[in-house]
Amino acid sequence: MSSRLADFSVRVGTAFLLGAVVLVAVFWGGVVGLAAVVAIVAALATTEFYAMVRRERRLPSELIGLTAVVAMPFAAAGFGVLGLTAVVGMLVISAFFWHVMIRQIHLTETGVTLFGAVYVGFTLAHVVLVREYDSGMWLTFIMFASVWANDSFAYLAGSAIGRHKIAPRISPKKSWEGVVAGTLGTTGVWLAASALPGVDLSFGWRLAIGLAASIAAVIGDLSESRIKREVGVKDSGNLLPGHGGFLDRFDSFIMVAIVTHYMLFAAGVR
Repeated sequence: MSSRLADFSVRVGTAFLLGAVVLVAVFWGGVVGLAAVVAIVAALATTEFYAMVRRERRLPSELIGLTAVVAMPFAAAGFGVLGLTAVVGMLVISAFFWHVMIRQIHLTETGVTLFGAVYVGFTLAHVVLVREYDSGMWLTFIMFASVWANDSFAYLAGSAIGRHKIAPRISPKKSWEGVVAGTLGTTGVWLAASALPGVDLSFGWRLAIGLAASIAAVIGDLSESRIKREVGVKDSGNLLPGHGGFLDRFDSFIMVAIVTHYMLFAAGVR
């Protein structure tokens, strides 16, 4: 077995294992069970983010940031958008209390503490909000499936025919061919969603959500790549063989979750 095929096998195996955990949470975990999985993923991804910014000699407060990140999905599960907003409010107050009380802390430290918690925790908590919609179980499944399709199609097409680089200084392997294939995968999943029980969205809205999610996935991917380039690391972590860290695996999903939630809301889903 060539090293490239071995690496691909490890990547697929990790993706299947992580996907199985997500599917169990979506279909059998209920809102609280899904919130628990989101909290774990968000905490690990945020820890990786704070570790990266520490390489730039920033000193975020992991205690404040991670406490908020873990609380966000449970607040969303218990009290919806109001609960999530309340946790963000407490996060801001706590961060600035820390800023005032410790003289050595500068605005940069307070800023990265807030940004890390919002960038990962606030965005991922929207997965729980989607799960709370009518037919939320199926909508959450579609959301995950659309990102998996995007990642898979983009990876395969980019590896096979990718020639035109989209952002060579930020993500040298990402190509326009991969982006187009990923968009077709994501949009295709949303267009097929009408076959699932309770998913009553018009063709236009399914097409719009698929396209918006595709754009969000690219922005999420490039954003994390830009952060890694700035701090000089290849991966955000090493907990997921073949993928790197949790932030590497969920970088696209971070943006897709929040965009999908508000697109569904705009489409009239409650």
